[in-house]
Amino acid sequence: MAERPTGDLQDRHFRLESGPIPEPGPGQFLIRSLYLSVAPVMRMYMIDGAGIEKPLEVGDTLLGRGVGEVVASRHPDYPVGEIVHGKLGWQEYCLCDGSPWFMLYKVRQRVAPVSTALGVLGITGFTAYLGLTQIGGLRAGDRVLVSGAAGGVGSNCGWISRNLGATAVGIAGTREKCALLTGKLGYEAAINYREESLEARIGELCPQGVDLIFDNVGGAVLDAALAHLNRHGRVVLCGRISQYFAGEQARYALQNWWRIGKQRARMQGFFIYDLAEHFAEAEAAMAGWIGEGRMNWQEDILEGIEQMPRALIRLFEGGNVGKQLVSVGAR
Repeated sequence: MAERPTGDLQDRHFRLESGPIPEPGPGQFLIRSLYLSVAPVMRMYMIDGAGIEKPLEVGDTLLGRGVGEVVASRHPDYPVGEIVHGKLGWQEYCLCDGSPWFMLYKVRQRVAPVSTALGVLGITGFTAYLGLTQIGGLRAGDRVLVSGAAGGVGSNCGWISRNLGATAVGIAGTREKCALLTGKLGYEAAINYREESLEARIGELCPQGVDLIFDNVGGAVLDAALAHLNRHGRVVLCGRISQYFAGEQARYALQNWWRIGKQRARMQGFFIYDLAEHFAEAEAAMAGWIGEGRMNWQEDILEGIEQMPRALIRLFEGGNVGKQLVSVGAR
């Protein structure tokens, strides 16, 4: 981090530095990054730690998850050749001791490329699967509405819903993204919120109402969805990317919040690592669907570690299509 941001992220907030590749000491191992991931929460790491990390100082390496290969080891549980994903940071090599802070997980599945350990078969996919099932109580026959449906998490919700007997409608911001949702990502229908009346289209596509809202956006998009919430509906608050740059005075005030009470509904946020005991279940289910040809995924990959700032900035511009990754050492 070169400078702490106060508004929109810009290139000047970052700088690329080089140094020697470290050597592992006793109980340590060296991971060579293959792919690195970006997520909106990284901006908050730079400001106040998002309430879950120590705030970064100028000169610190940016925090973030990656998938990599162990290339040198003095740790009995992590031999050379092991593929892991965890908090590798924005760097080509990570010296690790396997302690809980790194949140390391070994990649067990072999049906999809290792990059999916940062997407559909990693924390991003687990967020979609467990957000829908554990938090949203997804049931067969549910009508599901997903905002930010072409983003990293949302792009997995269509197939998860379909494979569990529900139908999903996705909300995105371009014709290209909407076509991707229905053509590849398991959604029954899609709404282009920039070109269509959002509330009217929800009514047309969900004439019987919405049973489960999976919200990645917040603001006016969430408000429009709440207007169609069914009795005993569930609202899963996964993200609020439309509000991250809004100051206290500019933040959107929900108008349809009262429908939660009227419909005897439930609205709940969650922190994915609180559901870690279910990660293996999520990986097994989705890897099984992929192996059976019942689930696709979408990745948006930039090349080279110098692209990390651009990758993060693209999230807030709506430029990514699917899970945004950067390839830094993949063969």
